[in-house]
Amino acid sequence: MSLFERYLSLWVLLCIITGIVLAALLPGLFGVLADLEYASVNLVVAVLIWAMVYPMMVAVDLGALKGVGARPKGLVITVVVNWLIKPFTMAALGVLFFEHVFAGLIDPADAGQYIAGLILLGAAPCTAMVFVWSQLTKGDPNYTLVQVSLNDIIMVFAFAPIVALLLGVTDLAVPWETLVLSVVLYVVLPLAAGVATRARLMSRGGAAAVDAFTARIKPASVLGLLLTVVLLFGFQGGVILANPVLILLLATPILIQSYGIFALAYGAAWKWGVPHNVAAPCALIGTSNFFELAVAVAIGLFGLNSGAALVTVVGVLVEVPVMLSLVWFANRTRDRFPA
Repeated sequence: MSLFERYLSLWVLLCIITGIVLAALLPGLFGVLADLEYASVNLVVAVLIWAMVYPMMVAVDLGALKGVGARPKGLVITVVVNWLIKPFTMAALGVLFFEHVFAGLIDPADAGQYIAGLILLGAAPCTAMVFVWSQLTKGDPNYTLVQVSLNDIIMVFAFAPIVALLLGVTDLAVPWETLVLSVVLYVVLPLAAGVATRARLMSRGGAAAVDAFTARIKPASVLGLLLTVVLLFGFQGGVILANPVLILLLATPILIQSYGIFALAYGAAWKWGVPHNVAAPCALIGTSNFFELAVAVAIGLFGLNSGAALVTVVGVLVEVPVMLSLVWFANRTRDRFPA
């Protein structure tokens, strides 16, 4: 992890401040940017999201799926936690906190938006940063690649139905067309482009060519993330300045979910005798979120100024410090697992 990536939370925080300040100084500019949309998709943010997602997808090797049956335990934990537990516990925490625990601290009209944002985070498991967490815990890189590839395939088919089901539970209208369009734009097409790019690079220079290419375009991914944060917090600046405690309220269920899901997956791996180089990555995959997708779908479904979009950006803010703390814990408990 580079110095810049290690302090990503600091840069995100600075971008949040920058967005709020710029919105106060240049409200007309942010108004113009907010109006640049087509079919509920903001064109500026769409470009930035693609800049984030495409480099990650180049790292995905669908051919690695042929090794799925070799050591199934880690994959079973990953699939069960990511798709049968995590989305539903996140929705439950959203309802618990924003309809009950924090009911007296927030506008009741905004509760559904905040719950929706949490649902989008919970239904989008991480695809790219997992490689970083796996490396920091000395995880098996090939097994991690299989897990990520399998997650991406499942996400293409399961993300939209799960989100639609859970949003329906919260009594919010679900525009299926926009939801499916978002999945196609931010998962299917980038994945196809990434696979095609990877195949071309492999034919020319093998894995070294892939690594060199992703290293060159990686700054665009980070820049896209940071500029998206500036825009989103610029659009949300008025809300944040009016109620700074709101960010802490939104972060609370995300933190509980993150540490709870890690404990569940890591504990299951320990109980089942999974080696540490598989156990740590499979637990971290379930904990981390594909926040680029969550941000994109929140914007597409509910708009740039929505509470749902704000929740997904708060997820970006808390993710890196949370994941680094879990990497520390995983490394300190390595000797508890079989060799």
